[in-house]
Amino acid sequence: MKALLCKQYGPPESLVVEELPALQPQKNQVVISVKACGVNFPDTLIIQGKYQFKPPFPFSPGGEAAGVVKEVGEEVKHLKVGDNVFAMPGWGGFAEELVVEANRAFKMPPAMDYNVAASLMYTYGTSYHALKDRAQLKAGETLLVLGAAGGVGLAAVNLGKIMGAKVIAAASSDEKLALCKEYGADGLINYSKEDLRESLKILTGGGVDVVYDPVGGSYAEPALRALHWKGRYLVVGFAAGQIPALPFNLALLKGSSIVGVFWGAFAEREPKANFQNITELFEFYQKGTLKPYIQKTYSLAEAPQALNDMLERRVMGKLVVTP
Repeated sequence: MKALLCKQYGPPESLVVEELPALQPQKNQVVISVKACGVNFPDTLIIQGKYQFKPPFPFSPGGEAAGVVKEVGEEVKHLKVGDNVFAMPGWGGFAEELVVEANRAFKMPPAMDYNVAASLMYTYGTSYHALKDRAQLKAGETLLVLGAAGGVGLAAVNLGKIMGAKVIAAASSDEKLALCKEYGADGLINYSKEDLRESLKILTGGGVDVVYDPVGGSYAEPALRALHWKGRYLVVGFAAGQIPALPFNLALLKGSSIVGVFWGAFAEREPKANFQNITELFEFYQKGTLKPYIQKTYSLAEAPQALNDMLERRVMGKLVVTP
């Protein structure tokens, strides 16, 4: 089987496609024939040695995949050969085959295609955990989404509308904001042209209840200043590359909360709550309200370009590798 391998830390161009022996499951594992693998920002970090997890060399990036169960370990009961599944291995998905612990693989809902299944968990799982569990977003509240056209950002726009919030989308181009508008955003801010804080005053007449921030950088402080009393600031990631130093006196003065969002740790530590969230996301999908946007698909050989597109912030919604 072919796999895109990281043999030493470096840029996407350093990855190589090689032929490897077929994978074999241990007793609590399954082997999946990969049909699609979502591309996520952590994939760009893990190949550079900048992520929380550092797999031993050589390894393949790709943390969420969908495909068909090829083999099952002897103690696996809930899956069988031929099942359509999605899996969250953390890495290994940019390959024709993937071996994963059976408790990290789940049956796909009927009628869901592989590209959608491989695009759902990191973005929608993160955003739903953030808005539901961490922010406890309520219908009628105002939600500001930074980086709103990216994978997790667009998922937050989509879910914010499903949950009944007024959603303000902030992004770096008019093209990106047009996509956010298609997903229901009530207000739009192009922060490459507009002053974020002043635009928020105009759009909200006061402030916002929840800030969803996967970007960090220079937009964090004006977004924090825009919070209402008892507002919640969701720290999701730092795609801008800079971890902001925020003035904590603002949290004191506004009675607000700065809340960390680490969906991977939540899924590991609270599997029942995470499974409930997944079930609810599937229900939204089957109702037609949850609509992952897939911008482009890439072959295994083209996967380094997908990672570069992610690094250079050219992505709207999701990219998918189809081994």
